[in-house]
Amino acid sequence: MPDTPRRFIAGAVCPRCGLMDKIVVAVGGQERLCVSCGYSDARPEGPAVEPKTRVTRGAARRVETPAEAVRLIDTGTAGSDAVDPDAAE
Repeated sequence: MPDTPRRFIAGAVCPRCGLMDKIVVAVGGQERLCVSCGYSDARPEGPAVEPKTRVTRGAARRVETPAEAVRLIDTGTAGSDAVDPDAAE
């Protein structure tokens, strides 16, 4: 990996030394390397498994809230002569 361009992986923690932001990956390469302790391993093969969270849950469990009309009331500012348009005259 010394002659190929490398990229640091932001936020990655080395499994061996535990230091953050020390993992590099060769552009187009299949190996990651810790520049601090020399740890290296192959990239995982196959698609990554996305963990289940409240954001990724199935659509069947989502609760859709019906849209409701809202009414905005102008409270005005101190000393203003704001008039309620629905008020009877």
